[in-house]
Amino acid sequence: MPIARSNINSKNKAMNLQSIYIILLMTITINCSAESNKVAILYSDVMLEHRTGENHPEKPERLSSAVSAVKKNNALSKYFIWPAITKASNDYIQLAHTDDYINLVKSEIEILDGDQQVLLSTGDVVISKDSDEAARFAVGAGIAGIDQIMAKKASSAFALVRPPGHHATSNRGMGFCVYNNIAVAAKYLQKEYGLKRILIVDYDVHHGNGTQDIFYSDESVFYFSVHQHPFYPGTGRENETGQGKGKGTTLNVELPEGSGDKLLVSSFEQNLVPAMKNFNPDFILVSSGFDGHKDDLLGGLSYTSKGYKSVTTILAELANKYADGRIMFMLEGGYTASATNDSIIAVLEALTETSE
Repeated sequence: MPIARSNINSKNKAMNLQSIYIILLMTITINCSAESNKVAILYSDVMLEHRTGENHPEKPERLSSAVSAVKKNNALSKYFIWPAITKASNDYIQLAHTDDYINLVKSEIEILDGDQQVLLSTGDVVISKDSDEAARFAVGAGIAGIDQIMAKKASSAFALVRPPGHHATSNRGMGFCVYNNIAVAAKYLQKEYGLKRILIVDYDVHHGNGTQDIFYSDESVFYFSVHQHPFYPGTGRENETGQGKGKGTTLNVELPEGSGDKLLVSSFEQNLVPAMKNFNPDFILVSSGFDGHKDDLLGGLSYTSKGYKSVTTILAELANKYADGRIMFMLEGGYTASATNDSIIAVLEALTETSE
């Protein structure tokens, strides 16, 4: 019995619709995959306007050199997106800092003019007339990076910022730091996205006393630091483990002068990795200071770019295991341009390799 033409047309239409659906699904999958292995690079020229003096180690050139190195890396450029960033308002900075401190920074900076440079009254931080604006863009870079990752426009992010932040407490700037960029980022994740558990990792040569202090009683933020000891600022002893509800969510590893990649990597493998089995973070933030590099101007450790790449791979694996791959790095120290630039590229290489 011959098949009716209407039945054939119906089957053809169904097959065509099915084909269209498959093509659309493949397109969505390809687009999602293309976005998922992107690294958001957060930067603004405004941060170069924080003037600290020609001979100061935390100078604009350390950041402009790093940005140039990233932009010139043709092998990795296809993975990068460069979202626009804006300065953070008081609403965001207040997540980690007191109103009195925010007002103090504003009042001490707004009276400056021209090339005038003075010390912030709370500590060893040089400020100039555009320092508050630059510091707010540094905080804003972290917020923008988080938004990119949470919107799945990028799988990871690196905020190339200055001034650094991890020494700033809630009410005191010190150690070249005005606002605590990474602390605001952690609070923002919890406030805007409702994430419950944030891991902050800090491998700057100096202990991040400000970050530790802000979250010392907070069980929802785990702070892990591996740093040189004895060294500035003198905090970060291994018996500092948190207090109250935050007891057990601070983990410090002290390394003696001259320690290299082997001790850096083992600090992560033997301390951080086991600790995360219980903490189970929703997002990983990294205070990425490169002054532990063997060629750095200020530090006394002997890390290399290979060491930084190795710990980035460990962190990316932790992010994939616990945090749906969500991880953001924020620049802290690093005062020899060539060493810092090589180390940043090594981190970015590891991020692109682990997202493929």
